[in-house]
Amino acid sequence: MLDQIVNTVNGWLWSPVLVAFIVFCGLYFSFRTRFMQIRHFKEMVKLIFSGKGSDAGVSSFQALAMSLSGCIGVGNIAGTATGIAYGGPGAVFWMWVITFIGAASAYVESTLAQIYKEKQDGQYRGGPAFYIEKGLGWKWFAVVFAVATLLAMAVLMPGIQANAIADSVHNAFGVNHTITGLIVIALVGFTIFGGVKRIARTAEIIVPFMAAGYVLIALAIIMINFENIPAVFGLIFKSAFGSEELFGGIIGSAVMWGVKRGLYANEAGQGTGAHHAGAAEVSHPAKQGLVQAFSIYLDVFLVVTATALMILFTNQYNVINEKTGELITENIAGVEPGAGYTQAAVDTLLPGFGSGFVAIAIFLFAFTTIYAYYYISETNLAYLLRGKIRGFAFVAIKIIFLAAIFYGAVKTATTAWAMADIGLGIMVWLNLIAILLLFKPANIALKDYEEQLKQGKDPEFNSSKYGIKNADFWVNGYEKTKEKDKNVS
Repeated sequence: MLDQIVNTVNGWLWSPVLVAFIVFCGLYFSFRTRFMQIRHFKEMVKLIFSGKGSDAGVSSFQALAMSLSGCIGVGNIAGTATGIAYGGPGAVFWMWVITFIGAASAYVESTLAQIYKEKQDGQYRGGPAFYIEKGLGWKWFAVVFAVATLLAMAVLMPGIQANAIADSVHNAFGVNHTITGLIVIALVGFTIFGGVKRIARTAEIIVPFMAAGYVLIALAIIMINFENIPAVFGLIFKSAFGSEELFGGIIGSAVMWGVKRGLYANEAGQGTGAHHAGAAEVSHPAKQGLVQAFSIYLDVFLVVTATALMILFTNQYNVINEKTGELITENIAGVEPGAGYTQAAVDTLLPGFGSGFVAIAIFLFAFTTIYAYYYISETNLAYLLRGKIRGFAFVAIKIIFLAAIFYGAVKTATTAWAMADIGLGIMVWLNLIAILLLFKPANIALKDYEEQLKQGKDPEFNSSKYGIKNADFWVNGYEKTKEKDKNVS
Protein backbone atom coordinates (compact mmCIF):
# COMPACT_ATOMS: atom_id res chain seq x y z
CA MET A 1 0.00 0.00 0.00
CA LEU A 2 2.78 2.43 0.98
CA ASP A 3 4.76 1.56 -2.16
CA GLN A 4 1.71 2.25 -4.32
CA ILE A 5 1.05 5.65 -2.71
CA VAL A 6 4.71 6.67 -2.95
CA ASN A 7 4.94 5.64 -6.62
CA THR A 8 1.71 7.47 -7.46
CA VAL A 9 2.88 10.71 -5.84
CA ASN A 10 6.23 10.31 -7.58
CA GLY A 11 4.48 10.00 -10.92
CA TRP A 12 2.69 13.29 -10.32
CA LEU A 13 5.80 15.17 -9.22
CA TRP A 14 8.22 13.82 -11.85
CA SER A 15 5.88 13.91 -14.82
CA PRO A 16 6.93 15.21 -18.28
CA VAL A 17 5.29 18.49 -17.18
CA LEU A 18 8.15 19.05 -14.70
CA VAL A 19 10.77 18.40 -17.38
CA ALA A 20 8.99 20.86 -19.68
CA PHE A 21 8.77 23.44 -16.86
CA ILE A 22 12.53 23.18 -16.17
CA VAL A 23 13.29 23.61 -19.88
CA PHE A 24 10.90 26.57 -20.12
CA CYS A 25 12.54 28.30 -17.14
CA GLY A 26 16.01 27.75 -18.57
CA LEU A 27 15.01 29.18 -21.95
CA TYR A 28 13.18 32.11 -20.36
CA PHE A 29 16.17 33.03 -18.19
CA SER A 30 18.57 32.58 -21.13
CA PHE A 31 16.66 35.01 -23.35
CA ARG A 32 15.97 37.53 -20.57
CA THR A 33 19.67 37.64 -19.56
CA ARG A 34 20.70 37.79 -23.22
CA PHE A 35 22.44 34.44 -22.87
CA MET A 36 24.76 35.44 -20.08
CA GLN A 37 26.14 31.90 -20.16
CA ILE A 38 27.88 32.82 -23.43
CA ARG A 39 28.56 36.53 -22.92
CA HIS A 40 30.22 36.09 -19.53
CA PHE A 41 32.08 32.82 -20.05
CA LYS A 42 35.50 34.47 -19.64
CA GLU A 43 34.29 36.32 -16.52
CA MET A 44 33.04 33.06 -15.01
CA VAL A 45 36.47 31.45 -15.30
CA LYS A 46 38.20 34.51 -13.84
CA LEU A 47 35.85 34.68 -10.85
CA ILE A 48 36.47 31.07 -9.82
CA PHE A 49 40.02 31.88 -8.80
CA SER A 50 39.72 35.53 -7.76
CA GLY A 51 37.52 35.30 -4.66
CA LYS A 52 38.79 34.88 -1.11
CA GLY A 53 37.08 33.43 1.93
CA SER A 54 36.49 35.17 5.24
CA ASP A 55 35.62 34.27 8.82
CA ALA A 56 31.95 34.22 7.82
CA GLY A 57 32.07 32.91 4.28
CA VAL A 58 33.91 30.45 2.07
CA SER A 59 35.73 31.45 -1.12
CA SER A 60 34.02 31.32 -4.52
CA PHE A 61 36.12 28.29 -5.43
CA GLN A 62 35.20 26.49 -2.20
CA ALA A 63 31.50 27.20 -2.79
CA LEU A 64 31.95 25.92 -6.35
CA ALA A 65 33.64 22.74 -5.06
CA MET A 66 30.88 22.20 -2.50
CA SER A 67 28.27 22.58 -5.22
CA LEU A 68 30.11 20.26 -7.60
CA SER A 69 30.43 17.69 -4.83
CA GLY A 70 26.64 17.51 -4.84
CA CYS A 71 26.05 17.22 -8.57
CA ILE A 72 29.09 15.09 -9.45
CA GLY A 73 27.71 11.86 -8.06
CA VAL A 74 26.82 8.29 -8.90
CA GLY A 75 24.45 9.59 -11.58
CA ASN A 76 27.40 10.85 -13.61
CA ILE A 77 28.57 7.25 -14.03
CA ALA A 78 25.44 5.11 -13.92
CA GLY A 79 22.97 7.80 -15.03
CA THR A 80 24.89 8.73 -18.17
CA ALA A 81 25.19 5.08 -19.14
CA THR A 82 21.47 4.57 -18.60
CA GLY A 83 20.72 7.59 -20.79
CA ILE A 84 22.71 6.02 -23.64
CA ALA A 85 21.06 2.64 -23.05
CA TYR A 86 17.53 3.97 -23.51
CA GLY A 87 18.11 7.08 -25.63
CA GLY A 88 21.01 5.95 -27.78
CA PRO A 89 24.16 7.99 -28.47
CA GLY A 90 21.99 10.97 -29.42
CA ALA A 91 20.98 11.40 -25.77
CA VAL A 92 24.47 12.81 -25.10
CA PHE A 93 23.81 15.77 -27.41
CA TRP A 94 20.59 16.63 -25.57
CA MET A 95 22.45 16.43 -22.25
CA TRP A 96 24.75 19.16 -23.61
CA VAL A 97 21.84 21.27 -24.80
CA ILE A 98 19.94 21.19 -21.51
CA THR A 99 23.13 22.01 -19.63
CA PHE A 100 23.74 25.07 -21.80
CA ILE A 101 20.18 26.24 -21.16
CA GLY A 102 20.34 25.35 -17.47
CA ALA A 103 23.35 27.60 -16.85
CA ALA A 104 20.99 30.60 -16.84
CA SER A 105 18.77 28.96 -14.21
CA ALA A 106 21.84 28.22 -12.09
CA TYR A 107 22.82 31.89 -12.32
CA VAL A 108 19.38 33.09 -11.18
CA GLU A 109 18.97 30.80 -8.16
CA SER A 110 22.54 31.30 -6.96
CA THR A 111 22.40 35.08 -7.31
CA LEU A 112 19.14 35.11 -5.35
CA ALA A 113 20.80 33.01 -2.64
CA GLN A 114 23.44 35.74 -2.32
CA ILE A 115 20.99 38.65 -2.44
CA TYR A 116 18.84 37.27 0.37
CA LYS A 117 21.53 35.54 2.46
CA GLU A 118 21.94 36.29 6.15
CA LYS A 119 24.59 35.85 8.81
CA GLN A 120 23.90 33.28 11.56
CA ASP A 121 26.35 32.40 14.31
CA GLY A 122 29.17 34.00 12.34
CA GLN A 123 28.41 32.09 9.10
CA TYR A 124 26.59 33.06 5.92
CA ARG A 125 23.43 31.11 5.18
CA GLY A 126 21.38 31.28 2.02
CA GLY A 127 19.27 29.19 -0.31
CA PRO A 128 15.72 28.75 -1.58
CA ALA A 129 14.00 28.83 1.84
CA PHE A 130 15.63 32.19 2.56
CA TYR A 131 14.83 33.84 -0.77
CA ILE A 132 11.31 32.41 -0.85
CA GLU A 133 10.49 33.98 2.52
CA LYS A 134 12.37 37.25 2.02
CA GLY A 135 11.75 37.76 -1.69
CA LEU A 136 8.18 36.50 -2.02
CA GLY A 137 7.02 36.93 1.56
CA TRP A 138 5.56 33.42 1.58
CA LYS A 139 6.87 31.92 4.80
CA TRP A 140 4.63 28.84 4.64
CA PHE A 141 6.00 28.15 1.15
CA ALA A 142 9.56 28.45 2.48
CA VAL A 143 8.84 26.18 5.44
CA VAL A 144 7.40 23.46 3.17
CA PHE A 145 10.55 23.68 1.05
CA ALA A 146 12.84 23.49 4.09
CA VAL A 147 11.01 20.52 5.64
CA ALA A 148 10.92 18.57 2.34
CA THR A 149 14.62 19.29 1.80
CA LEU A 150 15.54 18.29 5.34
CA LEU A 151 13.69 14.98 5.00
CA ALA A 152 15.19 14.18 1.61
CA MET A 153 18.77 15.31 2.27
CA ALA A 154 19.24 14.30 5.91
CA VAL A 155 17.23 11.08 6.15
CA LEU A 156 16.60 9.46 2.77
CA MET A 157 19.33 10.44 0.31
CA PRO A 158 22.50 9.77 2.38
CA GLY A 159 21.74 6.07 2.70
CA ILE A 160 21.24 5.72 -1.04
CA GLN A 161 24.68 7.17 -1.75
CA ALA A 162 26.24 5.06 1.02
CA ASN A 163 24.67 1.93 -0.46
CA ALA A 164 26.22 2.73 -3.84
CA ILE A 165 29.62 3.04 -2.13
CA ALA A 166 29.23 -0.20 -0.16
CA ASP A 167 28.01 -2.16 -3.19
CA SER A 168 30.80 -0.95 -5.47
CA VAL A 169 33.53 -1.62 -2.88
CA HIS A 170 32.10 -5.07 -2.12
CA ASN A 171 31.86 -6.00 -5.81
CA ALA A 172 35.36 -4.78 -6.61
CA PHE A 173 37.31 -5.72 -3.49
CA GLY A 174 35.05 -8.06 -1.49
CA VAL A 175 34.86 -5.74 1.52
CA ASN A 176 31.90 -6.37 3.85
CA HIS A 177 29.12 -3.73 3.71
CA THR A 178 29.27 -3.18 7.48
CA ILE A 179 32.99 -2.40 7.43
CA THR A 180 32.53 0.03 4.55
CA GLY A 181 29.63 1.67 6.40
CA LEU A 182 31.73 2.18 9.54
CA ILE A 183 34.60 3.67 7.54
CA VAL A 184 32.28 6.05 5.69
CA ILE A 185 30.54 7.36 8.82
CA ALA A 186 33.93 7.83 10.55
CA LEU A 187 35.24 9.92 7.65
CA VAL A 188 32.01 11.87 7.19
CA GLY A 189 31.61 12.42 10.94
CA PHE A 190 35.13 13.86 11.25
CA THR A 191 34.34 16.39 8.52
CA ILE A 192 30.80 17.47 9.38
CA PHE A 193 31.57 17.92 13.07
CA GLY A 194 34.26 20.36 11.94
CA GLY A 195 31.68 22.75 10.48
CA VAL A 196 31.19 24.33 7.06
CA LYS A 197 34.83 25.43 6.76
CA ARG A 198 36.09 21.85 7.08
CA ILE A 199 33.44 20.67 4.60
CA ALA A 200 34.58 23.37 2.16
CA ARG A 201 38.27 22.54 2.58
CA THR A 202 37.59 18.82 2.07
CA ALA A 203 35.52 19.50 -1.05
CA GLU A 204 38.12 21.81 -2.62
CA ILE A 205 40.76 19.06 -2.26
CA ILE A 206 38.75 15.97 -3.25
CA VAL A 207 36.54 17.34 -6.03
CA PRO A 208 39.29 18.61 -8.39
CA PHE A 209 41.35 15.46 -7.74
CA MET A 210 38.55 13.01 -8.46
CA ALA A 211 37.26 14.91 -11.51
CA ALA A 212 40.76 15.28 -12.99
CA GLY A 213 41.58 11.60 -12.51
CA TYR A 214 38.33 10.52 -14.10
CA VAL A 215 38.73 12.85 -17.09
CA LEU A 216 42.35 11.74 -17.62
CA ILE A 217 41.27 8.09 -17.95
CA ALA A 218 38.65 9.19 -20.48
CA LEU A 219 41.25 11.17 -22.45
CA ALA A 220 43.55 8.15 -22.49
CA ILE A 221 40.76 6.02 -23.95
CA ILE A 222 39.99 8.68 -26.57
CA MET A 223 43.66 9.00 -27.57
CA ILE A 224 44.00 5.24 -27.99
CA ASN A 225 40.92 5.31 -30.24
CA PHE A 226 41.92 8.61 -31.87
CA GLU A 227 40.90 7.53 -35.35
CA ASN A 228 37.29 7.09 -34.19
CA ILE A 229 36.77 10.74 -33.16
CA PRO A 230 34.89 11.79 -36.36
CA ALA A 231 32.77 8.64 -36.31
CA VAL A 232 31.79 8.92 -32.62
CA PHE A 233 30.86 12.60 -32.74
CA GLY A 234 29.08 12.02 -36.04
CA LEU A 235 27.09 9.22 -34.38
CA ILE A 236 26.13 11.50 -31.48
CA PHE A 237 24.87 14.31 -33.72
CA LYS A 238 23.14 12.11 -36.30
CA SER A 239 21.42 10.06 -33.58
CA ALA A 240 20.27 13.23 -31.81
CA PHE A 241 18.23 14.26 -34.86
CA GLY A 242 17.13 10.83 -36.03
CA SER A 243 19.29 10.72 -39.16
CA GLU A 244 21.24 7.67 -37.94
CA GLU A 245 19.32 4.73 -39.43
CA LEU A 246 19.90 2.37 -36.50
CA PHE A 247 18.54 4.80 -33.89
CA GLY A 248 16.10 6.80 -36.03
CA GLY A 249 13.09 5.18 -34.40
CA ILE A 250 13.95 6.36 -30.88
CA ILE A 251 14.57 10.07 -31.47
CA GLY A 252 11.87 10.86 -28.89
CA SER A 253 13.65 8.72 -26.33
CA ALA A 254 16.97 10.39 -27.21
CA VAL A 255 15.52 13.80 -26.42
CA MET A 256 13.66 12.73 -23.27
CA TRP A 257 16.49 10.68 -21.77
CA GLY A 258 19.06 13.30 -22.69
CA VAL A 259 17.04 16.05 -21.06
CA LYS A 260 16.23 13.98 -17.95
CA ARG A 261 19.80 12.79 -17.41
CA GLY A 262 21.21 16.23 -18.13
CA LEU A 263 18.87 17.81 -15.59
CA TYR A 264 19.68 15.13 -13.03
CA ALA A 265 23.40 15.67 -13.52
CA ASN A 266 23.59 19.48 -13.56
CA GLU A 267 20.81 20.13 -10.98
CA ALA A 268 20.21 23.61 -12.45
CA GLY A 269 16.94 25.02 -11.17
CA GLN A 270 16.59 22.42 -8.43
CA GLY A 271 17.82 24.75 -5.69
CA THR A 272 20.57 22.47 -4.37
CA GLY A 273 23.50 24.54 -5.68
CA ALA A 274 21.95 27.73 -4.32
CA HIS A 275 22.63 26.60 -0.74
CA HIS A 276 26.37 26.53 -1.37
CA ALA A 277 26.27 29.78 -3.32
CA GLY A 278 24.77 31.56 -0.31
CA ALA A 279 27.80 30.60 1.82
CA ALA A 280 30.33 32.44 -0.35
CA GLU A 281 32.13 35.68 0.54
CA VAL A 282 31.73 37.94 -2.50
CA SER A 283 31.35 41.69 -3.02
CA HIS A 284 28.47 41.29 -5.48
CA PRO A 285 25.74 38.60 -5.73
CA ALA A 286 26.22 38.22 -9.48
CA LYS A 287 29.79 37.05 -8.92
CA GLN A 288 28.70 33.81 -7.27
CA GLY A 289 25.80 33.48 -9.69
CA LEU A 290 28.28 33.42 -12.57
CA VAL A 291 30.56 30.97 -10.75
CA GLN A 292 27.65 28.59 -10.10
CA ALA A 293 26.53 28.86 -13.72
CA PHE A 294 29.98 27.70 -14.75
CA SER A 295 29.82 24.80 -12.27
CA ILE A 296 27.26 22.92 -14.36
CA TYR A 297 29.50 23.27 -17.40
CA LEU A 298 32.27 21.57 -15.44
CA ASP A 299 29.91 18.85 -14.25
CA VAL A 300 28.34 17.90 -17.58
CA PHE A 301 30.87 18.96 -20.20
CA LEU A 302 33.71 17.30 -18.29
CA VAL A 303 32.55 14.44 -16.05
CA VAL A 304 29.31 13.37 -17.75
CA THR A 305 30.88 13.77 -21.18
CA ALA A 306 33.93 11.78 -20.03
CA THR A 307 31.64 8.89 -19.08
CA ALA A 308 29.74 9.09 -22.37
CA LEU A 309 32.85 9.22 -24.54
CA MET A 310 34.52 6.34 -22.69
CA ILE A 311 31.47 4.21 -23.40
CA LEU A 312 30.99 5.30 -27.02
CA PHE A 313 34.64 5.23 -28.08
CA THR A 314 35.02 1.66 -26.84
CA ASN A 315 31.61 0.57 -28.12
CA GLN A 316 30.79 -0.85 -24.67
CA TYR A 317 27.03 -0.27 -24.59
CA ASN A 318 23.67 -1.67 -25.57
CA VAL A 319 20.67 0.35 -26.74
CA ILE A 320 17.19 -0.76 -25.74
CA ASN A 321 13.82 0.27 -27.11
CA GLU A 322 12.13 1.38 -23.89
CA LYS A 323 8.62 0.81 -25.24
CA THR A 324 9.10 -2.74 -26.50
CA GLY A 325 12.08 -3.84 -24.38
CA GLU A 326 13.84 -5.09 -27.52
CA LEU A 327 17.56 -4.61 -28.05
CA ILE A 328 18.32 -2.20 -30.90
CA THR A 329 22.02 -2.91 -30.65
CA GLU A 330 23.90 -5.30 -28.37
CA ASN A 331 27.64 -4.79 -27.99
CA ILE A 332 28.12 -6.24 -24.49
CA ALA A 333 25.83 -9.17 -23.82
CA GLY A 334 24.40 -9.64 -20.35
CA VAL A 335 25.42 -6.25 -18.95
CA GLU A 336 22.63 -4.22 -17.36
CA PRO A 337 22.40 -0.48 -18.13
CA GLY A 338 24.49 1.47 -15.63
CA ALA A 339 28.00 1.48 -14.19
CA GLY A 340 28.78 -1.83 -15.95
CA TYR A 341 29.12 0.03 -19.26
CA THR A 342 31.81 2.30 -17.77
CA GLN A 343 33.60 -0.66 -16.16
CA ALA A 344 33.70 -2.46 -19.50
CA ALA A 345 35.00 0.69 -21.22
CA VAL A 346 37.89 1.11 -18.74
CA ASP A 347 38.73 -2.60 -19.07
CA THR A 348 39.50 -2.02 -22.77
CA LEU A 349 42.29 0.34 -21.68
CA LEU A 350 43.42 -1.48 -18.54
CA PRO A 351 42.14 -5.08 -18.55
CA GLY A 352 40.83 -6.16 -15.16
CA PHE A 353 41.05 -2.60 -13.79
CA GLY A 354 37.57 -1.41 -14.77
CA SER A 355 35.70 -2.74 -11.76
CA GLY A 356 38.22 -1.33 -9.26
CA PHE A 357 38.48 2.04 -11.03
CA VAL A 358 34.71 2.52 -11.16
CA ALA A 359 34.43 1.43 -7.51
CA ILE A 360 36.97 4.10 -6.49
CA ALA A 361 35.23 6.70 -8.67
CA ILE A 362 31.83 5.87 -7.18
CA PHE A 363 33.34 6.00 -3.68
CA LEU A 364 34.74 9.49 -4.24
CA PHE A 365 31.73 10.80 -6.16
CA ALA A 366 29.17 9.47 -3.68
CA PHE A 367 31.34 10.43 -0.69
CA THR A 368 31.49 14.09 -1.66
CA THR A 369 27.80 14.06 -2.56
CA ILE A 370 27.09 13.01 1.03
CA TYR A 371 28.95 16.12 2.21
CA ALA A 372 26.79 18.28 -0.03
CA TYR A 373 23.64 16.64 1.35
CA TYR A 374 24.72 17.39 4.89
CA TYR A 375 25.44 21.05 4.22
CA ILE A 376 22.07 21.48 2.51
CA SER A 377 20.37 19.76 5.47
CA GLU A 378 22.14 21.98 7.99
CA THR A 379 21.28 25.14 6.06
CA ASN A 380 17.57 24.31 6.02
CA LEU A 381 17.63 23.37 9.70
CA ALA A 382 19.29 26.72 10.41
CA TYR A 383 16.47 28.41 8.51
CA LEU A 384 13.75 26.59 10.46
CA LEU A 385 15.35 27.20 13.88
CA ARG A 386 16.54 30.80 13.55
CA GLY A 387 17.13 32.15 17.06
CA LYS A 388 16.17 28.88 18.74
CA ILE A 389 17.97 25.83 20.19
CA ARG A 390 20.24 25.32 17.22
CA GLY A 391 23.21 23.86 19.11
CA PHE A 392 21.36 20.73 20.23
CA ALA A 393 19.50 20.48 16.92
CA PHE A 394 22.72 20.58 14.88
CA VAL A 395 24.23 17.76 16.95
CA ALA A 396 21.02 15.75 16.57
CA ILE A 397 20.92 16.21 12.78
CA LYS A 398 24.54 15.05 12.54
CA ILE A 399 23.72 11.86 14.48
CA ILE A 400 20.60 11.19 12.38
CA PHE A 401 22.60 11.84 9.21
CA LEU A 402 25.36 9.40 10.18
CA ALA A 403 22.78 6.79 11.19
CA ALA A 404 21.10 7.14 7.79
CA ILE A 405 24.47 6.63 6.09
CA PHE A 406 25.22 3.45 8.04
CA TYR A 407 21.73 2.02 7.55
CA GLY A 408 21.93 2.68 3.83
CA ALA A 409 25.36 1.06 3.59
CA VAL A 410 24.14 -2.24 5.04
CA LYS A 411 20.56 -2.23 3.81
CA THR A 412 18.54 -0.09 1.44
CA ALA A 413 15.03 -0.34 0.06
CA THR A 414 13.47 0.58 -3.26
CA THR A 415 10.86 2.61 -1.37
CA ALA A 416 13.62 4.81 0.06
CA TRP A 417 14.62 5.81 -3.47
CA ALA A 418 11.02 6.66 -4.32
CA MET A 419 10.46 8.62 -1.09
CA ALA A 420 13.69 10.55 -1.63
CA ASP A 421 12.48 11.42 -5.12
CA ILE A 422 9.28 12.84 -3.59
CA GLY A 423 11.33 15.16 -1.40
CA LEU A 424 13.43 16.21 -4.37
CA GLY A 425 10.35 16.65 -6.54
CA ILE A 426 8.75 19.02 -4.01
CA MET A 427 12.03 20.97 -3.84
CA VAL A 428 12.22 21.35 -7.61
CA TRP A 429 8.63 22.49 -8.08
CA LEU A 430 8.76 25.05 -5.26
CA ASN A 431 12.17 26.37 -6.28
CA LEU A 432 11.25 26.77 -9.96
CA ILE A 433 8.11 28.71 -9.09
CA ALA A 434 10.13 30.91 -6.73
CA ILE A 435 12.98 31.76 -9.10
CA LEU A 436 10.54 32.45 -11.92
CA LEU A 437 8.71 34.97 -9.74
CA LEU A 438 11.95 36.40 -8.33
CA PHE A 439 13.78 36.84 -11.62
CA LYS A 440 13.72 40.64 -11.40
CA PRO A 441 16.21 41.05 -8.48
CA ALA A 442 18.60 38.55 -10.11
CA ASN A 443 18.40 40.44 -13.40
CA ILE A 444 18.93 43.77 -11.63
CA ALA A 445 22.07 42.33 -10.06
CA LEU A 446 23.34 41.18 -13.46
CA LYS A 447 22.78 44.57 -15.10
CA ASP A 448 24.39 46.36 -12.15
CA TYR A 449 27.39 44.03 -12.35
CA GLU A 450 27.77 44.60 -16.10
CA GLU A 451 27.54 48.39 -15.69
CA GLN A 452 30.28 48.43 -13.07
CA LEU A 453 32.49 46.20 -15.22
CA LYS A 454 32.16 48.71 -18.07
CA GLN A 455 33.35 51.41 -15.68
CA GLY A 456 36.44 49.36 -14.85
CA LYS A 457 35.35 48.70 -11.26
CA ASP A 458 35.50 45.59 -9.13
CA PRO A 459 31.70 45.41 -8.73
CA GLU A 460 30.10 45.83 -5.30
CA PHE A 461 26.37 45.59 -4.63
CA ASN A 462 24.05 47.98 -2.84
CA SER A 463 20.49 46.70 -2.45
CA SER A 464 19.28 50.08 -1.19
CA LYS A 465 20.12 51.63 -4.57
CA TYR A 466 17.50 49.45 -6.27
CA GLY A 467 14.94 49.27 -3.49
CA ILE A 468 15.22 45.50 -3.09
CA LYS A 469 13.36 44.73 0.12
CA ASN A 470 14.67 42.32 2.78
CA ALA A 471 18.11 42.09 1.15
CA ASP A 472 19.46 43.11 4.54
CA PHE A 473 23.03 41.94 4.03
CA TRP A 474 23.52 44.38 1.14
CA VAL A 475 21.80 47.43 2.62
CA ASN A 476 24.02 50.52 2.10
CA GLY A 477 26.55 48.46 0.14
CA TYR A 478 29.12 45.73 0.64
CA GLU A 479 31.80 47.88 2.27
CA LYS A 480 29.32 49.23 4.83
CA THR A 481 28.29 45.68 5.64
CA LYS A 482 31.90 44.64 6.23
CA GLU A 483 32.47 47.65 8.50
CA LYS A 484 29.31 46.89 10.47
CA ASP A 485 30.30 43.23 10.93
CA LYS A 486 33.78 44.28 12.03
CA ASN A 487 32.40 46.66 14.63
CA VAL A 488 29.99 44.03 15.96
CA SER A 489 32.76 41.44 16.30
